Amino acid sequence: MQVRQLAVLFGLTAITAACGAEPAPEPVALTPGLQAFVGGRIIDGTGAAPIENGVLVVRSGRIEAVGSSDAVAVPADAEQIDVSGRTLMPGMINAHGHINNVQGLDQVDYTEAQVERQLGLYARYGVTTVFSLGGDGPESMTVRDRQNSEDLDRARIYVAGNIVLGPTPEEAREQVNEVAKSGADVVKIRVDDNLGSTAKMTEETYQAVIEASHEHGLKLAAHMYYLEDAKGLLEAGADLLAHSVRDAEVDDDLVKLLRDTGVCYCPTLMREVSTFAYESRPDWFDDEFFSKEVDPGVIAALDSEEWRERSSSPSAQTYKAQLEVAKANLKTLSDAGIPIAMGTDTGPAARFQGYFEHGELALMVEAGLTPMQAIVASTSMAAQCMEVYADLGSLEAGKWADFLVLAANPLDDITNTKSLETVYIAGNVVPGA
Repeated sequence: MQVRQLAVLFGLTAITAACGAEPAPEPVALTPGLQAFVGGRIIDGTGAAPIENGVLVVRSGRIEAVGSSDAVAVPADAEQIDVSGRTLMPGMINAHGHINNVQGLDQVDYTEAQVERQLGLYARYGVTTVFSLGGDGPESMTVRDRQNSEDLDRARIYVAGNIVLGPTPEEAREQVNEVAKSGADVVKIRVDDNLGSTAKMTEETYQAVIEASHEHGLKLAAHMYYLEDAKGLLEAGADLLAHSVRDAEVDDDLVKLLRDTGVCYCPTLMREVSTFAYESRPDWFDDEFFSKEVDPGVIAALDSEEWRERSSSPSAQTYKAQLEVAKANLKTLSDAGIPIAMGTDTGPAARFQGYFEHGELALMVEAGLTPMQAIVASTSMAAQCMEVYADLGSLEAGKWADFLVLAANPLDDITNTKSLETVYIAGNVVPGA
């Protein structure tokens, strides 16, 4: 990209006057924090047709105007950034990720620096907002509390705090109280028996959790696996299905429940991929877009007999088979008009933050969604589902200027999101992106 800045030519006015020409206009000084991105294609994230030869004006970290070049005037005092031939789209929002104490394949200290390291990694891949659904400590909340700034240059974070486990309704209610006191943005539970290997949270307990969460004004995000549990959770008042239904095809009853409640569905297809992907060497190990952010030692460790055995276990192979069920269910629910929010469950070891989000979009399209539908799910719809749409999720006036500059058009091929050139958060270039 080329930056065109005004130059002050001393003496020009006097010279032109002496030659009888009209005096040149006085040069205009650039206003700090005022930028105009001109000439590019703009996908605003709402599902509307892209704007060709667009203009995006940013002032003090927020979008001031967006539209076609013949509809939006470029302020004379703005720094102009030429994005001709590029595509702009909102930064991605991950409705189900994790910020934790994992670095590579190892556990490290959970500190503010560790939180910011992970948010920087997400940001360099174009994920500009992350909902960390569980295992979050006060360090994450401290980092969150200073993100409402026009100086921000790493991903935004919202947190669920400790996952509520119960097992009794009384214990679960007390745990919800503690999560609320901690300052969490949402409450997270798990309703799953891990393919029959553990006890599942009872209906009585999750009903108590949902009621207590709502008493505190907090939404409830539910980890689930089975169709019948998804129905039970919706009937009890859950606010987000944070994974796919994977044991069976979704039915009309679930579709009706989702429609009636308005609850969003977060597929996390790459979570399934992570369970079996290392049964052989994944193609992405040779993708520079992946390897540029990954320690070669991590790749070597995963490309080993130990990890091949893990990824070939009966449970991993069950998840591999159920991925196809999850993809079919995503297509069915999308076709039924159910709101879809992109999520990946990235953060645990071998679930790669940032890179897997691009894989999630590709799997959504493989499941039958259009590239535009996948983009909407990862931007405006995720923002609406997680109730941050007033500030995030689309390129509209008044919102934070969190957006990506791509060398190629993702509407032609969703994998073009990997042609990422620059990431802006609050109008600031993300370092190293």
